[in-house]
This record gives sequence, C-alpha cells and structure tokens, in this order.
Amino acid sequence: MSICRKLSTLPAAEKGPLHGIRILDLTRVLAGPFCTMILGDYGASVTKVESLSGDDTRKWGPPFAPGTSESSYFLGVNRNKRSITIDFKQKEGLEILQKLAKNADVLIENFIPGKLDALGLGYQDLSKNNPGLIYTSITGYGPTGPNATNAGYDVIVEAEAGLMHITGTKETPVKVGVAITDITTGLYAHGAIMAALLARSNNNGQGQKIDVSLLESQVSALANVAHAYLIGGVEAERMATEHASIVPYQSFPTKDGHIVIGAGNDSQFIKFCKEIGQSQLSSDPNYASNQLRVKNRQELIAKLKAVLAEKNTQHWLDILKPIGLPCGPVNSIAQTFSHPQVLHRKMIEEVDHPSAGRIKLVGVPVKYSHTKPSIRLPPPMLGQHTDEILEELRYSDDDIAALRERGVVS
Repeated sequence: MSICRKLSTLPAAEKGPLHGIRILDLTRVLAGPFCTMILGDYGASVTKVESLSGDDTRKWGPPFAPGTSESSYFLGVNRNKRSITIDFKQKEGLEILQKLAKNADVLIENFIPGKLDALGLGYQDLSKNNPGLIYTSITGYGPTGPNATNAGYDVIVEAEAGLMHITGTKETPVKVGVAITDITTGLYAHGAIMAALLARSNNNGQGQKIDVSLLESQVSALANVAHAYLIGGVEAERMATEHASIVPYQSFPTKDGHIVIGAGNDSQFIKFCKEIGQSQLSSDPNYASNQLRVKNRQELIAKLKAVLAEKNTQHWLDILKPIGLPCGPVNSIAQTFSHPQVLHRKMIEEVDHPSAGRIKLVGVPVKYSHTKPSIRLPPPMLGQHTDEILEELRYSDDDIAALRERGVVS
C-alpha cells in the first residue's frame, strides 16, 4: 500500500494542506532537504532519492543519535520522507527515476546546472511525459551567467553576497551561527513551489521550471541594507549587535551573561534610564533625541555598559519587562529549548526512529487552524523504503532482487 493511500485514511485536520501532493526529492545537504522537509510537514508525500552511499550529511558528525551512525544534522531536516537508493548512472536506475518523475507533482534537485539535463533528467525531457511537473532547481549561482557552474557553499555565498561584510565586529567578519543562506534558499524554494502549485491549478494543470539560487536568495535577504546602498548610496559596515539608526539597541554584558535592550523612541529611553537609576542620562542634552544618541553613541553606550554589568541578567529583566521595554536574555541552546514559550508552542516533538529509538526534533513552526502540519514519519534509514517504493512502481520481488544484485539499488 502506498504512503498516499495509507495517509488518505487520516482525519481531514491531520492530513495537512499539501496532502496528496507527491514530491520527488533529489537534493542533498541542507537547502533542498530543508525545503522538502517543510513540504513534508505540510502533508506532502516526499520520496527522497539517495545515492547508494547516501546523503553526505548522514556522516556529518558527531553528534550522532545514541548508538547509531545517524547524524543529528541529517535527522534534523529529513523527517516526513521515505528513502530510496538508486544508482542513476546505470540505465535501469535512470528508468526508475523517470517513472518516479512521471508520477510526481514536484521534483526538486540541487545538482550543478546541466548535469541532470545530460542524463535525460532535465525539465525539458521529464515534462514531455508529465506536463504538470513543477521542476525546481536549487543551485549556488543560478543556471546562467559567469558563475553558473560553481558549486554553492553557504559560507562562501555569505561572503560573496555581502552578509559576512555586515556580520561581526568592526575588525572581524564572521559567518552567521547557522547556515542561514541555505535556510533562506530553502524557504524561498518552498514558497515558490507553493505558488507554482496554485498557478498550476489556475492554468489547466500546466507545470513549470523554477530556479532558486543561494546567491540570489542571499542578495534578496539583505533587505534594508541593500536598499540603503541602492537608493541612498550608503555602504554598510559591521556593527556587532548595534543598530545603525537606533541607540540603544544592542546587547550588553551583565554580571552573569548578556542582555539585549532596544529603546526605539524617546519615551522608551526615558523609562529605561529611570528604571536602571540613570535618569540623568535621559535629561542630558547630548542624549535628548535618538538622532543625538546615535551621534553620541560611543560615550552613551560606555556609560550604559558600566551600569548593566553590575547586576545579573534576570535582575534587569525583572525591572525592564514590566514597563514594556523591549529586552531579552542571550540564551544558550539549552536555555532556548527550556524556554516556557518554546515549550508551550510545542517546538519540541518526539518521534520513534527505527534505529535510534525515541528522538527529539524541532517542532513545526507554522500552525494551521484546520489542515494541520505534522510529523508523521521519522527521518528514514538509508534506503529504508526502496522495496516499498519499487513495489508501487509495479516491480516484482524478483525484479527488485535483480536490481539489488546488479547494484542499481541497495
């Protein structure tokens, strides 16, 4: 019985908004798998095609799930998927992929531009047998242009696309703590696919090709910094946690950690100064307006740092939150996952994994009132569903055994 038929018996509220949509996932590492995980969370049936050795991230550890060789990196972005292993350099492997593509609503891949076209697995070839196919290519730099054939790596694109230039201290550019360019690209890709599915329903079932790149996604995500340059001619600079146009709006050391405080207007600044016992600062003509505070940033921040370093973070939170001042602690990951609001919003979920047992995963961040996203399947073992998927394509047991013997599948 296919996964789509199995899930068709679920109550409507548990099917998810993409229930019945079939995703063929040829992606590896992060941007693509993050995108297909979201689609899977929303109810789509995702078939993850892996080489016989598997997605590289399966081996990206430690940490691994206790007692297994399954990396936490892989487990974190591959739930709600079934895994089939195929050597599609072999003719029979290509035939399997072509059959899967013929039945898919969406195909997602992140190979170097032109590689799948050369194998007969490009959009032009596959759309002949499946005109409704939404074919999504995730690349480093796009399919055309001087850098089209360059492989895409998050940290390199962070540097090339300006993000690293504005992240870190004045002396040292740094990368963001997670592969944010990959994540951003995955988010753009998932949104583009959702829109293409809607367009298909309004266009007599006609599919289309979607191109998403790390470079273009990151350039777009420069947002106001990009337009400060494009419209105002202002080159950005690294300011650590400071804000270019608002003071104070940054992190401050405390006696036991750090706190982030944002006084976005004069009224908030006056309240802030009063609560920390520094009313003379808000009455000082040098700090009377935000414009003046920006101008005199250095001396004001030095004074505030000296005061805030005298007490623990919680002390300041206890007096600043009740007055409505934007503020929060700089939490560790352990503190984040014990945060009462994180727990209340069910951002930790547990699933039973076939080899790792009970594991915790980050929950689904988007909540629907009716067609609710959910985690229905644990991250798959390598090739866990190969036989099941081939059976759905009407391969017999003998056929599957022969394919395995010839190294087409594992």
